[in-house]
Amino acid sequence: MSQPAPSLKLSASLHLRRNHISSYPNLLNFRIGLGKSIRFLQSFALLAAVRPAVAQLAAPDPRIGAWTLASAQSSMDPPNRLSITHLHDGVHVVMSGEKHFDFTATRNGHDSPAPGNLGFNQIVLHRIDKRQAEVQEKKDGTVVATVREQLSKDGKELVSTTATAGHPDQITVWTRSRGPKMANDLFVGEWTQDLSKTRLRQGMALKIEPDGNGGVRFLGDYSYTARFDGRQYDLKNSRNDTVTLELVDPHTVDATYRRDDQVTQTDRWQVSADGQQMTLSTTGTLESGQRITEKLAFKK
Repeated sequence: MSQPAPSLKLSASLHLRRNHISSYPNLLNFRIGLGKSIRFLQSFALLAAVRPAVAQLAAPDPRIGAWTLASAQSSMDPPNRLSITHLHDGVHVVMSGEKHFDFTATRNGHDSPAPGNLGFNQIVLHRIDKRQAEVQEKKDGTVVATVREQLSKDGKELVSTTATAGHPDQITVWTRSRGPKMANDLFVGEWTQDLSKTRLRQGMALKIEPDGNGGVRFLGDYSYTARFDGRQYDLKNSRNDTVTLELVDPHTVDATYRRDDQVTQTDRWQVSADGQQMTLSTTGTLESGQRITEKLAFKK
């Protein structure tokens, strides 16, 4: 058999080398394309991470509207307590829990000194009848609050309504926990606050509206203006300092409250599918150290 000519061998070798070398631009192009793909995937992942936050900012607050309290399941541990002890010419009153005061008042309608109490230093007790009384709290001779006391017919429930200038009346419901009823003074005994009844008697109206800047304006017992951006926003007329909002889903909002940079309360607001009912679940700690747990139902 005849051998290939040397020129043919050289031609084939050069062709293979050219083909081998020509493959390098394709490999280089692949590497460049891979780099672009990685950068694209990284950008896509970044957008995917940012998109929920952007969606939260754009999504409406499901709580928007005007709401009124329909039911309440509330508890405080330990509860607020009120002790009223009979004296020869008056009563000795002690409150413990969220608020503390201790004073002795005569029944003659005259000023009685009440030193050591926050907000007042004089007390005037007026006995209207067997089941009604009025207490005036004074600071250096000036009335700062008026408390109207009303006993139920069975003597097991005491409702206190506190009127203070510039503030809505505050209603507190107490139930008799122990201590015999005295015929000449039905108010005497040991009382425990019923927080659920207090909430219902007091009532609660909420108004939540857009603020025109991508956030909401909350108006109730306290108020704030905030957005779903993870930031802390100042509170007004609240025992807490700031609130942070999170839109969990189209029907659920979480609110985290802080006092002195510590989380003190968490709320979960859940709105029904038809937007007509709303449930608030709360857990928190008061400045007194008491733990509060609530489940409040609202309706439009």
